[in-house]
Amino acid sequence: QVQLVESGGGLVQPGGSLRLSCTASGVIFSIGAMSWYRQPPGKQRELVATITSGRITNYEDSVKGRFTISRDNAKNTVYLQMNSLKPEDTAVYYCAADVLSRDYVRKDYWGQGTQVTVSS
Repeated sequence: QVQLVESGGGLVQPGGSLRLSCTASGVIFSIGAMSWYRQPPGKQRELVATITSGRITNYEDSVKGRFTISRDNAKNTVYLQMNSLKPEDTAVYYCAADVLSRDYVRKDYWGQGTQVTVSS
């Protein structure tokens, strides 16, 4: 099986920065697109950023210019560098990955989520 484990969340003041990491492990043959989602309190989960296996990136409008998604294919890891954080960025952040396993089954996997709180 495949597991995604996130880290790097926490409490930060407005204007501060955090870097989230998400590492995939298990019987992986290859990983396609990797994404970060977030779910603010009382709201639906929303897509924040996506990076393809060829490193093409796409961002939700409210985070453009503040967040940067990147990946290290050798480590099966995706990152989200978050700068100039605002209180409205407060949410549980989830990573997701399109994984082709070694038995050639393609499936989307999700991490367990990491809390990001932006508050003074």
